[in-house]
Order: sequence, then structure tokens, then C-alpha cells
Amino acid sequence: MSSLPIAARPSTLAPLDAAIDAALDQRRLVGAVVLVRHRGDELFRRAAGWADRERGIAMRDDALFRLASVTKPIVAAATLALAQRGVVDLDTPVTRWLPEFRPRLPDGDAPDLTLRQLLSHQSGLGYRFLDAPDDGPHAQAGVSDGMDDSDITLAENLRRIARVPLQFAPGTGWFYSLGVDVAGGVLEAATGRSLQDIVRETVTGPLGMDDTAFHARETARLAVPYVSDTPAPHPLAEGEVVPVYPDTAGIRFSPARALDAHAFPSGGAGMVGSADDLMRFLETLRGGGTPILDPAGVAQMARNHTGPLGPPDAPGWGYGLGFSVLHDPAPTGTPESVGTWRWGGAYGHSWFVDPARELSVVALTNTLYEGMHGAFVNELRDAVYATLEART
Repeated sequence: MSSLPIAARPSTLAPLDAAIDAALDQRRLVGAVVLVRHRGDELFRRAAGWADRERGIAMRDDALFRLASVTKPIVAAATLALAQRGVVDLDTPVTRWLPEFRPRLPDGDAPDLTLRQLLSHQSGLGYRFLDAPDDGPHAQAGVSDGMDDSDITLAENLRRIARVPLQFAPGTGWFYSLGVDVAGGVLEAATGRSLQDIVRETVTGPLGMDDTAFHARETARLAVPYVSDTPAPHPLAEGEVVPVYPDTAGIRFSPARALDAHAFPSGGAGMVGSADDLMRFLETLRGGGTPILDPAGVAQMARNHTGPLGPPDAPGWGYGLGFSVLHDPAPTGTPESVGTWRWGGAYGHSWFVDPARELSVVALTNTLYEGMHGAFVNELRDAVYATLEART
């Protein structure tokens, strides 16, 4: 059903096509791959727009995308897999594996940080792109956010991160951070193996996620990235800095990083992958985790670890281990069920899983930031639920 030409599809799918068409027609998106699965069955599949607008290459559903923060739940799942094996522990100070990683509070105290705090962004760490625009502490320390063309090693980046003062005592606040990058360093230290190998062994290999790695293996399938602009998105330039929020430093992007097999593996932002691979991963978690995690491991990821704390621009959402978790739909009126998981990626991605409705949705686009937090994200969400209602 989902692969039928648009004109031949059931009318119940029209809201989904309309949401995608509007974003393309209004030149808010250049290209997208959208997948929807309900109760384990594929409900909708569409590749739309351009993978490379200037060369006239249409988007394909097997296109590869720079995943940015879509990387986070994958590395979080690898962490939980190693925790289940007893290789690491979520609540042991990370100095057990990284004895020199001791970032300090402004008063000079060096509190313990745990993997649980790193994965749930309760560690007190931050991100360079969220600093004030002019020479913030991460810039002064030379920290990489994992999306630039930095030629340093992961170990060196961790040393630099540790020089930046913590924003609060671990466990007492929430701030989006490089915590998952640090978690990747913990996994390397605990196993003596590279993060690439760890993720392949624990997650992508067992699930057959052959498109997903820390660099693109088939460069011809890699979608060109674009930046939201007027009257239409422009191609993202190498080294271009694009603020995510007003009055912040912004992300320095290196599209070429996805082609560099020697770039350090950023556990928070460094992977490349496809929509089908991401859907396979999400559906595995929704279905209980086999073969990568047991149900208890999935429950750890999917529990709101932060209570009322969470993304400040998303009221009602807390944070689990690798993604946000909905605890109160009322502030935004979202149709998503309590317990829904959601996150995105700065290159233009969003996804969500509504376990109560047995629903998984993946939307990978090549347009930042419309595809991550623009109007399209909620337009697509609402179209998904309108489609479900029309089918019942």
C-alpha cells in the first residue's frame, strides 16, 4: 500500500502527502524521506523532493543522511547493552574508566558524574553551539561539538570538555550537552575498543543496519544538506555556522566530515544512516529490544529520568536515556500519548515513537533546521494522527 503512486493511495493517507507537499511547495524543505509504521506494519513510505537540487537528483528512500543527534539514541542503546553485560554501570562515577575526566563547578569542586547523568543531560555539561555568540567557554577550550572539521581525537576532545566549568551540580538540573560524546569515551575506555566497533557489535550489526556508521560508505547516496533561507533553502557550505536559537553561538558544520573515516567518533552527533535503518532500530526498541536489549534495558531508556526538568522549549517533555519522553501533553496539546519518545537531529530530522498507539514515525530531511524544529515537524505529527483516526 505504502509504495503505491500517490494518486492510487487510499484517501486516508492524504494528510501525510499533503503535509509533505506543503513543505516542499512552500520551499521550506528541499527533500525528505518519511516512514510510518503502525502495529508493526508499514503504513506510509515516501521519498520526496531533491537529494541534490542543483544537480536535479531526486530523493530516494534509501538516501543516506548525516544524522547529527539521531546518533544519540543509538549510542545510548550501545551503552545499555554493555551495562546489561556488566561492562559498565550507569550509576558508577565515570572516573572509574576516565580517571582524568573531572570537570569542576565554578567554586572549584569536582563532583562525580555518571553515565546515567551523561545520557540524560543532567551532568552539568553543555554544548559549544549553545554558548553565547562571542568566545564562550567551550570555544576558549577548543571543544568540538562533533559536527565540525576538527582533526583532534576523541580523547583530546574529552580533555578539552573537562576544562569547561560545569553549569550545575550533576543531577540538579537539565541542559543539552556533550554528555553522549563523553559516554562514548567511557565505552572506549571500558572495552579497549573503538566506539565504531562497539556500536557495530552491540546495535547496528545485530539489527542489520548496514547503512549506519560514523562515515558514509556509499557517498553517491548521501543527500546534500541545505539551510532554511528566503526565498528558498541554500546549500550548506563547508564550515558554515548556523545558530540553532537566537543569541547562541551556533553549530559550525562540516558536511565533509561524513566522508572522513578518520574523524573522531562523536557519540552525540557523528553518524550517517538511512530512514529504514532508523525505523528498524526504533521498532526494535518499541518491540522490547531483542536482539540488542532486554525489556528492562528499553524501560531504562524510555523512562523519564528528569521529572519536570527537560528541554525548555518543549513543556511537558522530560528526558530518558537518549531521547525526550512525554509526561504531560496538556501544555502543548499534542495528540501524542503519555510515554511517547521523541528527538531529532540538527541536519533536519525528527522522529517519534508512541508505544501506546504502537506507532513509529521517521522523517529524515536534508533541510536544517525546518526538518528538526520547524513547522513541518508538528504538521507531520498531526497528519499521522489524523491518518490513524481516519482508519479507525
